[in-house]
Amino acid sequence: MGCFDYSKEPRSDIAFVDMKSFYASVECVARGLHPLKTSLCVMSRADNSAGLILASSPTFKKVFGKSNVGRAYELPFDVKTRKFSYANARRQGIEVTPQYVRFIESWAKVTYIVPPRMDEYIKVNMQIQRVFQNFGGPEDIFPYSIDEGFVDLTSSLNYFVPDDAFSRREKLDRVSADIQRAIWKETGIYSTVGMSNANPLLAKLALDNEAKKIPHMRANWSYEDVEEKVWGIPEMTDFWGIGSRMEKRLNALGIYSIRELANANPDRLKQALGVVGLDLWFHANGIDESNVHVPYRPKSRGLGNSQVLPRNYVRQRDIEIVLREMAEQVAIRMRRIKKKATVVSIHVGYSKDEGLSSIQAQRKIDPTNRTSVLSEVVLELFRKKYKGGAVRNVAVRYSGFVEESFGLISLFEDIEAVEKEERLQTAIDTVRDQYGFTSLLKGNALEGGSRVMARSKLVGGHSAGGLDGLK
Repeated sequence: MGCFDYSKEPRSDIAFVDMKSFYASVECVARGLHPLKTSLCVMSRADNSAGLILASSPTFKKVFGKSNVGRAYELPFDVKTRKFSYANARRQGIEVTPQYVRFIESWAKVTYIVPPRMDEYIKVNMQIQRVFQNFGGPEDIFPYSIDEGFVDLTSSLNYFVPDDAFSRREKLDRVSADIQRAIWKETGIYSTVGMSNANPLLAKLALDNEAKKIPHMRANWSYEDVEEKVWGIPEMTDFWGIGSRMEKRLNALGIYSIRELANANPDRLKQALGVVGLDLWFHANGIDESNVHVPYRPKSRGLGNSQVLPRNYVRQRDIEIVLREMAEQVAIRMRRIKKKATVVSIHVGYSKDEGLSSIQAQRKIDPTNRTSVLSEVVLELFRKKYKGGAVRNVAVRYSGFVEESFGLISLFEDIEAVEKEERLQTAIDTVRDQYGFTSLLKGNALEGGSRVMARSKLVGGHSAGGLDGLK
């Protein structure tokens, strides 16, 4: 199998834990409902036909055929009346029969549609983190997202299962089952666990491709399973790090499966795809040098912010106000981690009624974290591409980070003015850190197009909390 001697590869006992339909489960438990048997979805602006579905329970997904992230008008029933919507069904190309209408309406009547409560989800997440701490030290735990996390059990397996009659693989399964039970007892939430006696990557693949599909919701993949399980992943986009665009690039190289990727020429992959191609080749062979103690993070180094606007924005001035606010918010986050950006990117999505392709624009710049410079670049990118039309979602992202100490001096800049601006910027950041982002706002925050006051009432862009990254 392959060209690797796995006996020489490092081994760790990893549990990758995912909370089953986390947001929806929290809402079910809060109402005394069974998370796996209740039809419930978390929807922002549910009074609006374009309300955004943020999360849904397993039963909701099964009954209505709708996964997370979607719009209310994509459901086969009207969220206000709970009656079958022929317009929505036609839009989705659903074949309508009297039996189907009765089925949908009967479920719609018992379906819960609730607003998001990010502060509550964060509180439950902290409970789950405390459960993890009962099984490993702080250095053994790496939260991957609000509803997922790695726990390295290498040093604690023998403590929890001291009986040498069990193999390490069996011990890992027993401790992972204990983690599932502990989370359920503490929060009422069911969890899925991907395990590996090898590395974090194989634990993640086990979770996504097996554990979520079996009754006890645990699966263990190790080096010995690479040929059968990793190479047998049916869809390339089910593999970590391969999206639809990367799949097309691999297809262009004649690679249509994970097995073919694992057995491809690594030099050719590196030549065609750069270091990413080589990483994918190693991963397809089950090799991953990351570990929980050196956090397992996506390789993209950047910061961004995005939002779906509450209505169609048709005035260019209103769109620019929102872009300027987002440019400032992301700049603040970048200064907090003491970085400067060398790349600015924007995304502007039109209303579906416009039938226009989204604006995607990017520019390389001299290293900076100055709000004024970054805001102007964002607006220049927008003005160059925007020719009119109703806008519904926007995003701003900075990447290509360098250390804050790195700088380029231009002969055309007034150094004293730059230093004065940076001192003012530091003072504003200090005030906002202490008293909140809205303690100092520009005058245009009072204009109708501004989103900064509304978003100050959100956590991570959702109800109940504060501006994303700015609290």
